[in-house]
Amino acid sequence: MRDDNIDRPSFDRREFLKTAGLLLGAGLPIRATAPPAKAKSVIQIWMWGGPAHLDTFDPKPEAGNDYCGPLNSPIATNVAGVRICELLPLLAKQADKYSIIRSMTHGINAHETASYTVQTGRISGGRDVYPSVGAVVSLFKGYGAGYKGLLPPYIVLTEEQGRFPDAGFLGSRYMPFATGGDPAQARFAVEGVTAPGISEQRQKARRELLHKLETLGRALRGDPQLAASAQAEDQAYELILGDAGKVFDLSQEKDEMRERYGRNTFGQSCLVARRLVERGVPYITIDSKGWDTHKQNFQVMRRQLPQMDKGMAALLQDLSDRGLLSSTIVWWSGEFGRTPRVQWEPPWNGGATTAGRSFRPWSRAADLRAATSSADRTRPANRSGTGRSIPSTSSPASTNCWGSIPARSCPIPWAKRPASCPPLRIAFRPPDA
Repeated sequence: MRDDNIDRPSFDRREFLKTAGLLLGAGLPIRATAPPAKAKSVIQIWMWGGPAHLDTFDPKPEAGNDYCGPLNSPIATNVAGVRICELLPLLAKQADKYSIIRSMTHGINAHETASYTVQTGRISGGRDVYPSVGAVVSLFKGYGAGYKGLLPPYIVLTEEQGRFPDAGFLGSRYMPFATGGDPAQARFAVEGVTAPGISEQRQKARRELLHKLETLGRALRGDPQLAASAQAEDQAYELILGDAGKVFDLSQEKDEMRERYGRNTFGQSCLVARRLVERGVPYITIDSKGWDTHKQNFQVMRRQLPQMDKGMAALLQDLSDRGLLSSTIVWWSGEFGRTPRVQWEPPWNGGATTAGRSFRPWSRAADLRAATSSADRTRPANRSGTGRSIPSTSSPASTNCWGSIPARSCPIPWAKRPASCPPLRIAFRPPDA
């Protein structure tokens, strides 16, 4: 179905070939192969519910009270020409570390289907369920691609961010490990790693008892199935009792560092994410809830944004201080934005409904600069980013670079692949990351 609201290129095939010939004739260099990848890890900060873009990274105070409400005093950042919400002063000081993308649109206003589209680059529907970005990274950077870590290659803090299966047609092997628990608690009870109410000494005693009772293994030494089982047990207990599982133990961090991130679930999740990057985990998602502000939007913003500001600013600075920012992609987004006009009437009382027509994520990765594009308050600045082709960024330093699984080289067994196995579009990948 044709959408006349979307701008399309006006040149035809002949004009394209003529232009291409001129470029070749001018002797412009053509890069035949991709540059070496810089990124080693990705941190996805997922704002479940859809934060209002006008109240975060794209303020429009000139539009008046019916659009900006009490958040009408945006602050300048350390990048000339870029302003963000006054509730984000710490992130304003680090705007040179991220790129604001003001051209995102897919037109979907339902949470689940919009989440699916942003996570996969696909419109929902049809018989195939496509994998999320994290699952694709797990495929190409996980155990089947040389990853040797005991920590899973795709970890979600703390709950999965939707009701669709993240792995899609890739299968359960590429599902994320959702930690559960709350890192802001005295003990981060990671599911399967930390047993509530059971001390480390008791865990060791349980294992010793298990070995005393396990007579079959001693009787059938060398059996390959029992050897594989023993190896799995060793790996499991290394997570529970060994060094690998201690990545979730935030008591190892100084109180000053924990305060810097904020003593709340979001801030401490950001701190865990940094620790996971240090351990070489390829893909980490922080799932932040509470952004579906149909009612009392500004009360929610005053509560949520300071926590987000502190946690994200600390994460960016901490990664930079440790020399990890240049090899880590950080992208922040919800499934959509909110409608620009505030709904003051009851029962909304200053709420805003969902709006897939326009939203504003941002990304941090090598060679990205802060975007300075402006946008109409109801339309994206660039109409190129529609559901099936989500652009990587509007930053002048970037291009659209998609990860893909070509039909002829897809490593998925034929029985588990969709019929066509077309390319998977992965948003927010920088040119050289």
